[in-house]
Amino acid sequence: MRWTDTRRRAILVANLVAQIGIIVTGGLVRLTGSGLGCSTWPQCEPGSFTPVYHPEATFHSAIEFGNRTLTFVLCVVAGLTAVAVWRQRDRALSYRVLGLVPIIGVVVQAVVGGITVLVDLHPAVVGSHMFISLGLVAASTWLIVRHGEGDGPARPVLPSPARAVAALTGVLAVPMLVLGVITTGAGPHSGDEEVGYRFALDPAHAAKLHGVSVWVYIASVVVLAALVVRASRSTADTERPRRALILVGAVIALQAVIGYTQYFTDLPITLVLLHMLGAALSTAAAANLVLSTRTRVDERRS
Repeated sequence: MRWTDTRRRAILVANLVAQIGIIVTGGLVRLTGSGLGCSTWPQCEPGSFTPVYHPEATFHSAIEFGNRTLTFVLCVVAGLTAVAVWRQRDRALSYRVLGLVPIIGVVVQAVVGGITVLVDLHPAVVGSHMFISLGLVAASTWLIVRHGEGDGPARPVLPSPARAVAALTGVLAVPMLVLGVITTGAGPHSGDEEVGYRFALDPAHAAKLHGVSVWVYIASVVVLAALVVRASRSTADTERPRRALILVGAVIALQAVIGYTQYFTDLPITLVLLHMLGAALSTAAAANLVLSTRTRVDERRS
């Protein structure tokens, strides 16, 4: 295979899409009560890596097995990502090491997924499964951004106050996402129709606390937007930050609509699944926003 920049970027984008996609399929497993559709791990059923169908079998085993199968697809894409990045011998070691994160993360996720089944979907383990996936989405976004940059020293494109607020948005995104996962873990969708382990929290109180964290994050983004507008009146190149802000604004607005609608309509599965997709997109947008405040020169072309 001839490794062109276009082909490498396509693989990196495919990796990001796959990392987000596995969150959606994992959410489908949880929301349909298919978390124990396969009773063991790494096999699906004792003595068989595939579901064992019989007259009493339900669709849950097919959904869980389908999610496990997609994990292998993600593994292939993450493996291609590692090869595509690592073979760039003229790039910085830090960038090439970053290219190994997706495949390492997939392996870790496979183990955590197995533990999740073995502990009967304990919400803390299920939550950690989601946290790792969101971390891999952030790393995959970072990888795409770094691919389009050089390996020279990072050069800021915004004044110090704006960069500080941008970093703050990244920090505030963490509790927003963590509280979202905890809220889901306290809700009615435990992942199995019979095993109903959930966090011993009032779902309404958890949702309200999550809502507060969202509004705090939004406030930080609004402050950053004001600082970027002010910087654009000078000689600062604010094109990347402005695009990143528009993306964050669109994703958060959509998330807010879905979040409040699902809250007031008793958490229908479709809306909860869309909200999980939105969490993944919010992670990618938040990471991109922080990274948009600096650029790097391609020393290979200077």
